[in-house]
Amino acid sequence: MKLIRFGESGKEKPGVIIAEKRFDVSSIVTDYNEAFFEENGLEKLKAALDGNPSLPEVEASVRLGSPVARPSKIICIGLNYVDHCLETNAPIPEEPIIFFKSTTALCGPNDDLIIPKNSEKTDWEIELAFVIGKKASYVEEADAMDYVAGYCLHNDYSERAYQLERGGQWAKGKGCDTFAPLGPFMATTDEIADVDNLKMWLTVNGKTYQSSNTLNLVFKIPFLVHYLSQFMTLLPGDIISTGTPPGVGLGIKPEPVYIKAGDVIELGLEGLGSSKQVAVAYKK
Repeated sequence: MKLIRFGESGKEKPGVIIAEKRFDVSSIVTDYNEAFFEENGLEKLKAALDGNPSLPEVEASVRLGSPVARPSKIICIGLNYVDHCLETNAPIPEEPIIFFKSTTALCGPNDDLIIPKNSEKTDWEIELAFVIGKKASYVEEADAMDYVAGYCLHNDYSERAYQLERGGQWAKGKGCDTFAPLGPFMATTDEIADVDNLKMWLTVNGKTYQSSNTLNLVFKIPFLVHYLSQFMTLLPGDIISTGTPPGVGLGIKPEPVYIKAGDVIELGLEGLGSSKQVAVAYKK
């Protein structure tokens, strides 16, 4: 299945994509939130859809929100592509680097990117994200995929000065409003034949900056579920973003390239759709 949430920001309803058309399933499901995943909502929804219910169609012009309602956590993995480590002059990690994005950064896949107040170094990062399907604590790597509900496209926007020049803690540059556009949809795991071999790309104003493949991940999803669950309980609906490949603005030579108002950022991940954000300046 492909899950969507649609409608005005803060008032999204749950939906699905079937044969490239969008349908409203709010008569079956309240929302794609922690309770939905915890209560085996995916299987219940699939069973309901198999009954061929008559569902209202959602017009393609209707806004898409994040395909997952605000989770308890957005956990990100830093420096998880070898060539991205090289472009940023960072050593390849021996263990995953973990940081958090604020849940208030979460937004729809095509919402505007708001450049933070006084920002001069807002940057892009295409990433594969996955969603936890059930409570996970001290999970064995061999069992890890049983805890994954599905996959999403994610742009892990970053303000590099806040991240790297403000006394430490990457979270300072990661959690600004609109810095986590997710979607357009969450694909359940059965929709993706090989999550370790997905092409990915990102352009700014039509110029390609990132072009890679999830083959190049240092730490794969099963290990990440296992590893993270040693340090914290992962709850249903939690989002984990796996890191970005090379081509971020910070790594451009001879001078970094950062986002300015009016820039158009487009990105896509094989099997997981594409998204588009237009950068706008912060206003009160």
